[in-house]
Amino acid sequence: MCARWNKVGYSLGDCFSICAKNTIPLSELVSLFQCNEPSGILYGLLSLQPHYFLTSMLIHKAYRYELDPNNVQRTALLQHAGVARFTYNWGLDQRIKLYKSNQGNDRFTDPMKQHKLLNSMKKTQFPWMYECSKCAPQEALRDLGRAFKNFYRGLKDGKRIGFPRFKSKGRYDSFRLYGTIRFVGRKIQLPRIGKIRVKEKRKQYCKGRILSVTVRRRANRWFVSVTVEEEIPDPKPIVCYAVGVDLGIKTLATLSDGTTFANPRALGREIKKLRKLSKSLSRKKRGSKNQGRAKLRLARMHLRIFNVRQDTLHKLTTYLAKSHSRIVIENLGVSGMMKNRKLARAIADVGMYEFRRQLEYKCQWYGSQLHVAPRTFPSSKRCSSCGHKKKELSLSERVYECEECGLTIDRDLNAALNLVTVSLPETLNARGEDVRLPVISSEMTKKQTSMKQEPKWTNGPKCCSSLS
Repeated sequence: MCARWNKVGYSLGDCFSICAKNTIPLSELVSLFQCNEPSGILYGLLSLQPHYFLTSMLIHKAYRYELDPNNVQRTALLQHAGVARFTYNWGLDQRIKLYKSNQGNDRFTDPMKQHKLLNSMKKTQFPWMYECSKCAPQEALRDLGRAFKNFYRGLKDGKRIGFPRFKSKGRYDSFRLYGTIRFVGRKIQLPRIGKIRVKEKRKQYCKGRILSVTVRRRANRWFVSVTVEEEIPDPKPIVCYAVGVDLGIKTLATLSDGTTFANPRALGREIKKLRKLSKSLSRKKRGSKNQGRAKLRLARMHLRIFNVRQDTLHKLTTYLAKSHSRIVIENLGVSGMMKNRKLARAIADVGMYEFRRQLEYKCQWYGSQLHVAPRTFPSSKRCSSCGHKKKELSLSERVYECEECGLTIDRDLNAALNLVTVSLPETLNARGEDVRLPVISSEMTKKQTSMKQEPKWTNGPKCCSSLS
């Protein structure tokens, strides 16, 4: 064992620093393991019980709840949203005029300069802003500055990031606050607004230190997202088999162990109702109460579609991050895939980028590893048994038939099996059960041995006993 850790390259100073960080006397380790070599001390340190270690990590997490405001509080929320929207539009208009009227670096400004200018104009031109918290206009100008940074970065990198647009009333009703924010019972206290009741009843609404809150109105319902800084212990590596995930339209996700997850088709199932509600809204008189009711019905349907899609993706990504040691996905070119006008709506309905975004941070939370296969990897054209690659494979071929070994397998399952091989130096036959156990360090993966084993197409790999 000591020889293995000698290859890692740890010195005696490293052992001293590790012991000091974890408040463990070095003499205790030497007497405990009866080994004066630095490698042996380090091995003994790593084999201690988890309660000896005091390591943790800071993460930013958001908790989202629906508010239940009364009429007075609803008016205050609308005022704050109006101030944030007005400030954003005012800052955007000022930036446009500044760019057209000046030359050189005088054409540009930053949120801090704009905020100072706005404060000097409040008493004379915008006295009604004093009725709201100062955080709403400040954060609106910061959002505007972030939007311009993204726009300029897109121009530099050659990406299509649109120029910031003006916000309209009723469409972008949101604002951000910071300062004295806390939960009091079933209510949340916001600066200048007071205590607002939360619809959901919980013993503890959030953990950690509250950084800010974002209040947003959707379909005439108010939601609050509480951003907190939370300290969590370093996750233990998950001891289970690796898995490849192939995303699709007919089936949302196909795993290399044969498990499939159905696509809820959040938009596809409600497309007829959306068309009916949109047609009803277009026939209403502009500015009438009937138009407002029709607009609210349409907004509620869009919110329902969004919630169904998000709920499915969150449950799937949480399951993958908690129950598998290594997850392999594809680096899909979604923008290129959506150029097919017959499949663009179905592809957008899946939420492929959102799936990857959620997996990235959840794997860090729960101790699993996420690998992204290169975009040029032929996961669908390659045979998962012999490695033969087809020259062409149309979308209509849902069953993969290998010309070399005669393998007949589902197209999505074949792609998921090929994805497992991307993150491993050696594999057996790309089957889920042949993948090695998760690796704590990269040096341990170099001594994997290979052996021949016939594939079992009917049963997927059995999970490790720690998850049973």
